Amino acid sequence: MNDLHGKSIVLGLTGGIACFKAAELCRSLVKAGAKVQVVMTEAAAQFITPVTMQALSGQPVYTSQWDAREGNNMAHINLSREADAIVIAPASADFMAKLIHGKADELLSLMCLARPIQMVPLILAPAMNREMWAHPATQRNVAQLKADGTHVLDVGQGDQACGETGDGRMLEADEIVEELLAFWTPKVLTGRHLLITAGPTYEAIDPVRGITNLSSGKMGFAIARAARHAGAQVTLVAGPVSLPTPRGVSRIDVKSAMQMNDAVQLTAPHADVFIAAAAVADWRPATSADQKIKKDGSGDTPELQFVENPDILALVAKSPRGQNGELFCVGFAAESHDLLAHATAKRARKGVPLLVGNIGPSTFGQDDNALLLVDAHGAKELPRDTKTKLAHDLIKDIASRLSKF
Repeated sequence: MNDLHGKSIVLGLTGGIACFKAAELCRSLVKAGAKVQVVMTEAAAQFITPVTMQALSGQPVYTSQWDAREGNNMAHINLSREADAIVIAPASADFMAKLIHGKADELLSLMCLARPIQMVPLILAPAMNREMWAHPATQRNVAQLKADGTHVLDVGQGDQACGETGDGRMLEADEIVEELLAFWTPKVLTGRHLLITAGPTYEAIDPVRGITNLSSGKMGFAIARAARHAGAQVTLVAGPVSLPTPRGVSRIDVKSAMQMNDAVQLTAPHADVFIAAAAVADWRPATSADQKIKKDGSGDTPELQFVENPDILALVAKSPRGQNGELFCVGFAAESHDLLAHATAKRARKGVPLLVGNIGPSTFGQDDNALLLVDAHGAKELPRDTKTKLAHDLIKDIASRLSKF
């Protein structure tokens, strides 16, 4: 999915070693579907060449306000009018100070000053030494930039080129792209807290064996990411999966159904929406051996006794907040056949306003899916698409229901 398809972005580079990250950022923006026009200061060209950025962006790079390629010699006007946003990455301490005072002595600062403020947002990804970042002057400048309507991203923490360690690193390319995706997503869930479960559970038989299922967690993680983009505070309770935590999402790792239930029951009282996307094991072994159960060659097999796991969704839906409408509950049903019939029955059994069904074997581990949304009035299909796209569609649907709930 080209999340930034159709977006025209001016990528501005100012002086700093973090310019090397701008190369990957440019590549990532183009890969995401954006048209990228690079504008560099003289200082930036000391760290990375315009030739490199031209190769990655596929567009001529601008470095001078006197560039004769523009027929009217007004690159600062023409380029800013064509942009959906100006992204400065890296944004140096010096450049941010210039913006505060409206200084415009070279092309990039001219563009920032000349852009139509209401139409072309300015987004900064700061990068500097930890002491420079912590300096009161820099922090005053950041506060003033935000007050002026500039969107200033957080800085990263870690090793710096100078050999020191601390705050001030420019965010990584994928983190900046994620911030841009969130920036342009309508904030239909602002002020809402979403609790989401994802992935399988693992029910131990002994220290090396257990019962699980084929759920990858990709759909639940995509929903958590989409919800965060839509402005929600998101808590993700994840079973044993090896997926990176979506940026800005609070994650609680669990393994068994009992652990997942404990985490959900602890968090649900503070949530506005509960989306039970996890594939929770229905049963667990009645006992788990302390040591590996060994095969002795006799041909005899161990007998396993099972007990039923708690029905996490039903417990939350039937809680006082679930019953009185304070908590909107969404269930998931991974079926192998007769999806509509099973999903409809499960929605009624669980007592939830919305049940999302899919055919498990055709989606487990895949990057795409097809969903069936079942409520009290019938069913609606979300045709097969990427899980990213379906997650955003589902979040929009849930947001619209919340306004009527």
